[in-house]
Amino acid sequence: MLKEFKDFIMTGNVIDLAVAVLLAGAMGLVVSGFVGDIMMPIVGHFAGGVDFADLKVVLDEAVVAADGAVTKPENAILYGKWINAIINLIIVGFVLFMIVKAYNKTKTPPAPVEEAPKGPTAEELLAEIRDALKK
Repeated sequence: MLKEFKDFIMTGNVIDLAVAVLLAGAMGLVVSGFVGDIMMPIVGHFAGGVDFADLKVVLDEAVVAADGAVTKPENAILYGKWINAIINLIIVGFVLFMIVKAYNKTKTPPAPVEEAPKGPTAEELLAEIRDALKK
């Protein structure tokens, strides 16, 4: 019976975990779309029309042949994408913080447990036994 109960509990936890992973993946896509398509154009507008995804430091220029074909692509540090990832992380962290905060407000605190009346102490019991033996 105990093994069946453990299997039932374990199955529930695994299913909950699977649902959480799927929801997190979907939420990641939604947040990435929100950041890339809504927030970054707004931030770029207030930053002087800069698109952060295009920011880079070129280490080696691309080599182009006479016919226009690229023989050697450019080598660049794409720090703009990294800035986008940081902004994405900040927004995801804020959203998760708000979700956890709202969830914690819905939880009701456990009712206070009333303590059972305490019985006599060991010394009192020993005194009663001593008095009973004296009689």
